[in-house]
Amino acid sequence: MVAWALSAVLFAAQADADGTFGPSSVKRGVLLVASPTLGDPNFRESVVLIVEHGEEGTLGVILNRPTEVLLSEVLPDIAALKGTRYQLFAGGPVQPAQLLMLFRLKEPQAYARSVFDGVYVGGTPEILERVIRQPKPTETFKAFAGSAGWAPGQLAYEMHQGAWAVLAPDAAGIFDRKPSTLWRDCLDRLQAPRAIGY
Repeated sequence: MVAWALSAVLFAAQADADGTFGPSSVKRGVLLVASPTLGDPNFRESVVLIVEHGEEGTLGVILNRPTEVLLSEVLPDIAALKGTRYQLFAGGPVQPAQLLMLFRLKEPQAYARSVFDGVYVGGTPEILERVIRQPKPTETFKAFAGSAGWAPGQLAYEMHQGAWAVLAPDAAGIFDRKPSTLWRDCLDRLQAPRAIGY
């Protein structure tokens, strides 16, 4: 409970800070970490990767909501997925029928937009098949059904309320850490010196 209380103080401090630690630190590639006090069931104990941020609003995917659905069930026409156990993640409540792919790639690819260093959103079925058929330690992917979205000004308001904190991007956290511990891992990072902001 002490750690959660400290986290709540950090969230409040971040929301109140001017510039570096506040809403102005939100940009493509950062992680939003839900406050321990955030009660919205869509976002409780969530970690969101921001994939777009601008005048028209903010778009992200929840990283720590695995489903029981296999990607091979959703994309039966992709032969490379047959017999695999890749899970589909629930990316958020916006357009839950829309599939969004996140890749960690060594080099930029066509139709894949950079989110931050080595991490891309989008891509093509051909990229997916290559990553599955020719696995490399530096390349992997995750698939999300739906996304998280905020209208202009909405996320800034929520941050001023202390609902979210911002962490620098972390490819290992996105692709390698267990979804079940990711949120608590991020809370630990928030308590580390100079972890806040980006």
